This record gives sequence, structure tokens and C-alpha cells, in this order.
Amino acid sequence: MTAMMNRVARALARRPFVRSAIAESADLSAFRERPTIRVIGGVFAIAFSYVIGWPLISVLGAASIYYKAPLVVVIGGPLAYGCSHLVFLLGMYLAGGRYTLIFLRWATRVGVLALLEKFPPATAPADPVLRPDQAFDVAPVVPDDQADGAQDSGHGACLPPGMGRGAGAQDRYHGK
Repeated sequence: MTAMMNRVARALARRPFVRSAIAESADLSAFRERPTIRVIGGVFAIAFSYVIGWPLISVLGAASIYYKAPLVVVIGGPLAYGCSHLVFLLGMYLAGGRYTLIFLRWATRVGVLALLEKFPPATAPADPVLRPDQAFDVAPVVPDDQADGAQDSGHGACLPPGMGRGAGAQDRYHGK
């Protein structure tokens, strides 16, 4: 189990999104700024979507049992869930993706570093992406046929040669 979790943690740490979150020490400092009315409305809509989601479906289920009318939950349940989903999407639109991306980058950095700390590899050479006190082997594995100095395709041992994301995918991800 430990060896498998070690491989999972190292595979996650090889992803460009994770590597950039670790390298840039993604944090939650953007949440210190005062949010706009639109962002506050979006967060409120997201929170309200949870109120009208499963709790409302539970109330409809209880009502269908109490009134012995199963159509109340059969029809009302999916309608309530669909309405909840639409309110959630409205909230995400209003709040915008900026804060979502900031939070996901922070959570990714914290989660992967915790996995790497809990399941360290057998050898731990320094990696220039990580701080010196967080030296874990997260570099891509170069297949044996490329060990002679040939250009690595960027996908390491995750995908067979020729099945990568295409030329320039990494540059497009990083906005180059």
C-alpha cells in the first residue's frame, strides 16, 4: 500500500499544474482583499444551492412518506436537484473562476506535499522545484530508450511515446 501511494504521490507531483503550484508556493493571500458585491452574491448563491439541494430533497422524501404520495419525491427530487445545480452554476459564474483557481492551487500544493511527506520515496535527491526542506523526487521518469540524452517528450513514463498532449501543450498551459 505504501509503495502504491508513493507512486500516486510522485505521479501527481509530475503534473505541470502541481509542479507550478509547488514552485510558486501557492497561497491564499488573494482572499485578504475585500470582495466585490458580485463575488459576495456568487458565494451566497453557492451556499444557497446547498440549502436547496439535498436538504430539500430529504424534506420532499419525508413529505412523500407522510402523505403516502411517492410522486412528490419522484418528481420534486430531480426538479429540486436541477434547480440547486442551476443556482450553484449561477454562483460560480458570479463569483468567477479567479478564487476557485487560487483555492485549488493552494489545496493541490498542500495535499501533494502532505502525500509526499507521508509516503516519501526510498531516495530523496534534491529537486529544484521544491524548497530545500521539501526535497522529494518528483522529477519525470525518463524511459530507458531516452536515457542516452534524447529529448524527453514531457510525459515521462505516464504515456507511451507519441501519445502525449501534442507539440507546444506545455507552452500553451503556461501561456507562452
